[in-house]
Amino acid sequence: MTETKKKYKTFDSKEVRKDFALFNQSNLAYLDNAATTQRPNQVLEAEMNFYQRKNANPFRGIYDLSVEATDAYEEARKKVANLIHAKEAEEIVFTRNASESLNLVAYSLGELVLKEGDEILVGITEHHSNMLPWRQAAKRKGAKVNYLYTDEKGEITEEAFTKALSQRTKIVALTQVSNVFGRLNDLKTFAEIAHQRGIYFVADGAQSIPHRMVDVSDLGVDFLAFSGHKMLASMGIGVLYGKKELLEAMPPFLTGGEMIETVSLEKITYAPVPHKFEAGTVNTGGAVSLSAAIDYLNQYGMENLARVEEELTVYAYEKMERIPGIRILGSDDPRDHHGILTFQLEGVHPHDIAYILNQDGVAVRAGHHCAQPLLKYLKTPSTTRASLYFYNTKDEVDRLIDGLSKIRREMGYLD
Repeated sequence: MTETKKKYKTFDSKEVRKDFALFNQSNLAYLDNAATTQRPNQVLEAEMNFYQRKNANPFRGIYDLSVEATDAYEEARKKVANLIHAKEAEEIVFTRNASESLNLVAYSLGELVLKEGDEILVGITEHHSNMLPWRQAAKRKGAKVNYLYTDEKGEITEEAFTKALSQRTKIVALTQVSNVFGRLNDLKTFAEIAHQRGIYFVADGAQSIPHRMVDVSDLGVDFLAFSGHKMLASMGIGVLYGKKELLEAMPPFLTGGEMIETVSLEKITYAPVPHKFEAGTVNTGGAVSLSAAIDYLNQYGMENLARVEEELTVYAYEKMERIPGIRILGSDDPRDHHGILTFQLEGVHPHDIAYILNQDGVAVRAGHHCAQPLLKYLKTPSTTRASLYFYNTKDEVDRLIDGLSKIRREMGYLD
């Protein structure tokens, strides 16, 4: 059954916001969702219930409580697999966050396939978490990192992608949605091109999975990483999706408890995937929170929530571009921004913008957004970013716009 045929709960922003304690006790307009989202009561209660009623070390006990903890952890894995349409739950590895997921695949895939003289193609748009691990992998293996550049609007064309590949390219690492431009990359086409040349494709889904329906089987990527805390779940739980045959072939990233089958003084036999990559006591409470977050999102439908966010993005973009002196990075089409509006205000430092907006109860992000090479390429050392989620409202956007509209006057500019 496709998502559009399912019956979903009617979306009402006023009712939705009642599920979030912050919005009930504060007048803060929280517009930093690309960094982390708020958590609804249902997610907090699910995690609390686990620690109150099911807390035990999973996998290691045959008593009932440990079995219940194991079941809760593996149920979360199944829900993640269903969310992203993985072929089987064993293709889901739990980590601390997207950064750890990308470090894992850079290390283990790098050990498996890279040799001296090989090349890794990395998008200039990448968050540091999908750039630095590949530079480390290249350094370890004597390989080289090349960069895939966008145009000034953040678009990567099929021609540009193909041209950036070489006969030595072994791995491509690229985000699905940029955390600066908000641009959605055509990963399906890019992955097909890469695979035709025997190249592995690693995707950063940190800004896409929380906001839209993603089918990894349809995309065809070999790996995809994302974080729970950007989609209503607790901090400290992340996901790496990987094709099972690749996970089975890759060496472990961390070693220690629970990722082994047998250990003697002479030999180690590793546990089957995904447990081979989950060393030590796992974050079961975090996995339970992610499971509850998926339930929360699914009750409305990811495609429906994407439409809510698109409407908010268009509304914010069209109002923002009317402000004198403002420059929005990326596409001229607000529908290309997917909830992310990164901008500069002429003559005003981004930190001053964020500080002044904070005085009005509006929270935005200022800085380089962990994408320093991209901003240097754009000759833009620092920017301000407002990022939206489905629980935001037009009233909150209006407060942002009102704040931005008066900042230049407060700084002495006469528009």
